[in-house]
Amino acid sequence: MRIKLSDHFDYKRLLRYSVSAICMMLFTSIYAIVDGFFVSNYCGKTPFAALNLIYPVIMLISTVGFMVGTGGSAVVARTLGEGDNKRAQRYFSMFVYAAIVLGITLTVLAQIFLPQISRLLGAEGKIFEDTLIYARVVLLSTPMLVLQVMFQTFFNTAEKPKLGFLITVISGGANIVLDFIFVGALGYGLAGAAWATVVSEYLGGAIPLIYFFMPNDSLLRMTKTTFEPRVFVHACWNGLSEFMGNVSASIVSILYNIQLLKYAGENGVSAFGVVMYVYLLFSAVMVGYGMATSPIIGFHYGARNMEEVSNVIRRNIVVMAVAGVLMFGAAELLSDAVARLFVSYDDDLMVMTRTAFRVTSITYLVYGYNVCGSSFFTALGNGTLSALIEASRLLIFQIIFLYTLPVIFGLSGIWYTLVASDVAAVGVTAAFLIIYRKKYGYHLLPE
Repeated sequence: MRIKLSDHFDYKRLLRYSVSAICMMLFTSIYAIVDGFFVSNYCGKTPFAALNLIYPVIMLISTVGFMVGTGGSAVVARTLGEGDNKRAQRYFSMFVYAAIVLGITLTVLAQIFLPQISRLLGAEGKIFEDTLIYARVVLLSTPMLVLQVMFQTFFNTAEKPKLGFLITVISGGANIVLDFIFVGALGYGLAGAAWATVVSEYLGGAIPLIYFFMPNDSLLRMTKTTFEPRVFVHACWNGLSEFMGNVSASIVSILYNIQLLKYAGENGVSAFGVVMYVYLLFSAVMVGYGMATSPIIGFHYGARNMEEVSNVIRRNIVVMAVAGVLMFGAAELLSDAVARLFVSYDDDLMVMTRTAFRVTSITYLVYGYNVCGSSFFTALGNGTLSALIEASRLLIFQIIFLYTLPVIFGLSGIWYTLVASDVAAVGVTAAFLIIYRKKYGYHLLPE
């Protein structure tokens, strides 16, 4: 039976509705992980370090998709909740066209300044050459990655999460198969991994674009539109938290790599890359859940059904608590196996990776509260609060701890940074939820 945004959501219905979005995020994360696995095992740790060094820059461009997708879907969901379907279609079409233009513009700029960017990251010698080999190719499909990221949210607003998941499986599956062929079988190295990503991202961005242009039975379809600056700016501001979150994550990843080069050389960058791969997978579960529930909250907020808004946020808190405990346990149990999977060829690197895993896994206990808190305020249309949560967690606290904890604890201080930042940000999230409950009319506790 098809689940509608207007339904009442218990735990079962929330999980059923969010599973496709979670799987979409998981398969999107596989792009980096599969590339990393094949590059590490077939090309060695120097190309692997180069891949991890330049990857945050690629993700920095894709943040446009998160911003327009989350902010735009909140606007579209509220408009649907108000009963104005034609206006919702017009807004949706405007957001898609704007994302295409922004994606192309940022990609061209990245291609022009790529050598300077690589040197700024600390790349030298062979690592510098490898960053250029990988990024020159991958940037060819970055506008499609922007679209793919944006459509992940809009598929939930269109009440078609399963279709979104299917498209992600197709593109992710293509990436896995082509990595095996290009890197594993044919030995094309970093360039092969990059071309595998290009093909998969074109599939992930072009298929949904074609779907929404064609007649379909979803709530959304591409239609004639005009650029409405006020609405677009509002949507971007509303999606500022996701934009800030991903920009901050990319910037901080770059700073992590610079610090790791200082404290542990390319081994540190490689170990951090493996930790981030699992972090991508586990965080994808929570981010996907937040993406799925945000349109639900936005729809009911637009319909002024605050009882259902309260119901969803209370259930979100419980779901994130359970998910956090499960992920922490899984990360602790799998730390040795994952380290061996990626870097078994180097004993020192494997020990470093395993240690980093066991420290950073603590962050999963609290990570979900910050993600759901941020997506909640985005759905209510308060992009400022949402952005403050993301900025505190991913930028402010991380920079503070990244440059203070290593002075005290050395290399271990870099691993402690991830945990300390999320724990500190939980206080910010909790404070906002409590302070603004009367303004928006939601209840954190059953009445």
